[in-house]
Amino acid sequence: MDTGFIVILLALFTLLAFVVIAIVSKRKTEARMENDNAEKSTLAADKPSDGKPADV
Repeated sequence: MDTGFIVILLALFTLLAFVVIAIVSKRKTEARMENDNAEKSTLAADKPSDGKPADV
């Protein structure tokens, strides 16, 4: 195998991994936004900023 082929293969695999992670994160965020019972972020205007973060 040529070194260039391996580099291209690793680059494409890395790109694919990032795309999959982004899609999963987007779905999780959208589901959380639709849930009325989800805990609010500490950055929300109507939640104190000294509370526990929502995703911890």
